Amino acid sequence: MRILYSFLTQIATFNLWVAQHFNNKLKTFVRGRKDVYTIIERDISAKDKTIWFHCASLGEFEQAVPIIKEIKKQLKTHKIIISFFSPSGYEVKKNSDIADSIVYLPLDTISNAKKFIKKVHPSLAIFVKYEFWPNYLFELKKNQIPTLLVSGLFRANQPFFKPYGSFMRRALLSFNHFFVQDQDSQNLLKTINITNTTISGDTRFDRVSHQIEQDNTLDFMEAFNDNSICIVCGSTWPEDEIFLIDAINDDTLDVKYVVAPHKMDANKLDIFRRKINKPTVKYSEVFSTSGALDEEKLIKAKVIIIDTIGLLTKVYSYADIAYVGGAAGDTGLHNILEPATFGVPIITGSNFEKFPEAKILQQLAGLYAVESGQEFTQILSKLVHDKSFRSKTGMIAGHYINSNTGATRKIMEYIENLHRDGII
Repeated sequence: MRILYSFLTQIATFNLWVAQHFNNKLKTFVRGRKDVYTIIERDISAKDKTIWFHCASLGEFEQAVPIIKEIKKQLKTHKIIISFFSPSGYEVKKNSDIADSIVYLPLDTISNAKKFIKKVHPSLAIFVKYEFWPNYLFELKKNQIPTLLVSGLFRANQPFFKPYGSFMRRALLSFNHFFVQDQDSQNLLKTINITNTTISGDTRFDRVSHQIEQDNTLDFMEAFNDNSICIVCGSTWPEDEIFLIDAINDDTLDVKYVVAPHKMDANKLDIFRRKINKPTVKYSEVFSTSGALDEEKLIKAKVIIIDTIGLLTKVYSYADIAYVGGAAGDTGLHNILEPATFGVPIITGSNFEKFPEAKILQQLAGLYAVESGQEFTQILSKLVHDKSFRSKTGMIAGHYINSNTGATRKIMEYIENLHRDGII
């Protein structure tokens, strides 16, 4: 089965090479992997002790960050290497100073796994949430490199739990320990005789809980907000924007809207903007050539479109109500924990079956899901008009964050023991 899997991976590699000529995203995916070993050789020497984190994309990176920060405090002799599978993670974080080397993960062939692990020579490998690449896992086990899964989340429809999933189940045996998010995940692993597990929760709670302690001041938001109720719509997709346009255009309230689209496509942002009949400004337009802030333009605007990356987390600190995108379609719900940590009531689309944090927060009445523009307008109106309801909903969201921190500490205790025993 491993030979067949590797053969199919080789075919996929060739197909991707062909397809890149017709798709810019695939071109980034393929060409970005050409420099992997050059980057590693530049950043890592054969004498360095290293710890390797692998993340699928940006969301998994955010789950890794609290652990990385603690490792850097406790194991200062080790260099940190982060690999990404997706361009949407790598291209955003490739210049981050949180790690000593950041690269794409070469595709999961036997030769790639051998070469990558030899170059990286990690003392410890940490995979985040969903990432299971058999050839890499087998190679790690062969080299007796301790391997952890953190913030793991398992579902019954995954191949591990199917009659045909023996190959993938064997790959799971390469992990020394599983730190999973919930009881359901632990129970599923027990059904395939995997018991080296700990229910640690999700490290993202630790990540976002520290955000409230940071300086989240943004001058442009101070001017734009102007003591109005502020509705922040984060990581939106076209499916979400259908809800937002009607609500904004029909709005007669003294509220202001911040819209931070998930993708920074200038043409699509302009199309969205033209559909809004209220005074609208883009973030890139509120500064003069000298860098001075045009406060008058911000005060007059009803809507500001954030056409840059890296500001959303701080923008959420100004929100009275948050709409988090991704769940109106099938792209996947974005991070609801970022607004929740500021005690902000949350609205989303209804498609979040794979996101346990959203399901739990909905059950607690800190999150409301909508399936139409009409439903969005109704719950938004209630949150705007009923201050007590808004405060209570936000308080539930904030408490949910505070009561679920601690995953990083549990994982670090395990890692510290490995270090104390001289294993890493």
